[in-house]
Amino acid sequence: MDPLEDVLALLDTRSQLSTSLVAGGRWAVRFEPPAGVKFNTVRRGSSLLEVDGTGEPIALAEGDCYLLTRPRRFTLRSGPGVEPVPAGPVFARAVDGVARTGDGDDVILMGGSFSFGAHAQELLLDALPPVIRVPADTPQAGAVQWALTAIGDELAHRPLASTLVAEHLAVVMLVHVLRLHLAREPETVSGWLAGLAEPAVAAALTALHADPARPWTVAELAHAAAVSRSTLAARFKKTVGQSPLEYLTRWRIQLAARRLRQGTDTVAAIAHAIGYGSESALSVAFKRVTGMSPRDYRRQPTEA
Repeated sequence: MDPLEDVLALLDTRSQLSTSLVAGGRWAVRFEPPAGVKFNTVRRGSSLLEVDGTGEPIALAEGDCYLLTRPRRFTLRSGPGVEPVPAGPVFARAVDGVARTGDGDDVILMGGSFSFGAHAQELLLDALPPVIRVPADTPQAGAVQWALTAIGDELAHRPLASTLVAEHLAVVMLVHVLRLHLAREPETVSGWLAGLAEPAVAAALTALHADPARPWTVAELAHAAAVSRSTLAARFKKTVGQSPLEYLTRWRIQLAARRLRQGTDTVAAIAHAIGYGSESALSVAFKRVTGMSPRDYRRQPTEA
């Protein structure tokens, strides 16, 4: 798997579709901070999106979609000058999966949220800006629109297993949104995700993720990236924020943490599987990164 696929799989990425919103006339709805990564798409009409702490409102046209990657309050509205109503009562009155506000059906918004396992903040969300908008008129947005249209069709016609299919399509949409955002605005991401936009660093990351147990050296990674050792080291540090071997250590610890939580392998077996020569070597690295030993980590309550 490539780095993005690896991280999304490690985080046990899941989606849940929410009640659609139909609105008309002059309207505004205020939402509490979402528990996960929130997404919405404008299936009809247009609206304004206001997210606490992000500055000016964002105009959303028909076909646009957005991700909210931070737990911040936000407001959807027809335009300025309308006092927002709280979203809770609006959605409590939903009928057949559709909530309504305002007067008419000028606007239809469809959305949901993504939830992740432990370490999502560190591994993925901190690398992203608070809001990602994908305009419908972006040429590369076709794949996102395909996924959104397919989700809409599943929910409208309700064939067998439609909810399951729609939720899987939402994860497909997430991957396309992240790809598109990385291609359009690489300067707004950080960490390993920013490294994917730099060819040499991306090649090194791909090599590391393809075989994390290999005893990599910077020279071998530089060869895989077709650059010199000094060039790779400098570019990796600048984009990812750590050296290639520091990144490898932290990725191995993430892999070990998942196996400690989800499996019954011994610490020694996990150590050998991810590239450490002994249980003690893994234990030293694990405690340096997480602050606790592998055995203590395994005994801790499962993280949210």
